[in-house]
Amino acid sequence: MNPVTRAILQSWDVRLDVSLILVVLGTLYVLGWRTLRRAETPPFRLATTRKLTAYLAGLGLVALALMSPIDTLGGQLFIFHMVQHLLLIMIVAPLLLLGNPFPFVLWGLPKPIRQPIAGLFRRKSAFRQLFTTVTNPGISWLIFTAFYVGWHDPNLYNAALRSDTVHDFEHLSFLLSGLLFWWHIIPAAPYLRKPMPIFIRLGYLLAAVVPNMATGASIAFASEPIYTYYTAIPRVMGFTVMQDQMVGGIIMWVPGSMMYIVAAIILVVVHFNKQKTSQSKGIPSRYRNYEY
Repeated sequence: MNPVTRAILQSWDVRLDVSLILVVLGTLYVLGWRTLRRAETPPFRLATTRKLTAYLAGLGLVALALMSPIDTLGGQLFIFHMVQHLLLIMIVAPLLLLGNPFPFVLWGLPKPIRQPIAGLFRRKSAFRQLFTTVTNPGISWLIFTAFYVGWHDPNLYNAALRSDTVHDFEHLSFLLSGLLFWWHIIPAAPYLRKPMPIFIRLGYLLAAVVPNMATGASIAFASEPIYTYYTAIPRVMGFTVMQDQMVGGIIMWVPGSMMYIVAAIILVVVHFNKQKTSQSKGIPSRYRNYEY
């Protein structure tokens, strides 16, 4: 193996800022989860092992995406940068939401901090009304698409690779906009509005395939290097600039688009299974789309 490639594959950057944030978020979640778990009685449990596992797995994958050789290789190969982005948006964001973190993190906070935050989301509070308005499905979809497509502009993309601060902002915007996007698909607190009907959620989800495919295909079929940053650095793993760009575009185009389609299939299956289970347990229909 090429010495440069070997060095990159062995590089792990345990960043103090990222590690501290992940440890704090994980600790607060576990503390809140334990508190609610002890207070609950079957059959309805908010604090399930499935949620705990999903959330901690999401945090673990954040660490993998940002502090493992994936991040180092992303600075050398467009392919790995695409893998990193898909990991944050398509896997990490849904896993974190499956953990339904809001109530658990909230109950993990000290009471003097928890109460004011909870107060912001009380019914008819000005903050709740404003937050509900600016996070409606249409705006959320546009924000997600703008960040996802916009960061692939050559100037912004090159800037992210040349500046650690811009790069960190890119990753943060991908994760936060991804959470905002998937929040309308995966029921998670705070519940600010009624869940969208299944057919609207499917449309909302599948509509994201179009900009994803268009961006990925345009990169894959480009006749010259789009991101000049990669033309000025040593090549690794035997990929030329154009091969790297083509494969990275295909990764965004095909697997990236398939993730939305797979999510749509899972959404339909989960929806009908939940409806059947709720009917058998006698749960009123207006509550069936929420988590228990």
